[in-house]
Amino acid sequence: MKMSHIPFETTDWATVPRVEQSAKAGQAFWRTRQCGDVRVRMVEYTPGYVSDHWCNKGHILLCLQGELHTELDNGTVHVLRPGMSYQVADGAEAHRSSAPIGATLFIVD
Repeated sequence: MKMSHIPFETTDWATVPRVEQSAKAGQAFWRTRQCGDVRVRMVEYTPGYVSDHWCNKGHILLCLQGELHTELDNGTVHVLRPGMSYQVADGAEAHRSSAPIGATLFIVD
């Protein structure tokens, strides 16, 4: 990822519109800022959230609250708790997430 042509700016995430996204179960809410080619998001998953798709996009993801379960297409499951992160490249391991107790995440992709 190359970040260029992004001026210094602060973000008050409480003022960024909260948009509901599709889910197999539970609810997902995104607050999104687009900074050139870089998307920055604050994401909330309600308890019982289950993704409705496999994702192949690269992310840098930090768990702020709750617990995120990420399943890879090889069957392994990784659990993130507050203060933990994961990094994955575009086109690397396909992954999908669930949040049995809910989660708040900060994601850059």
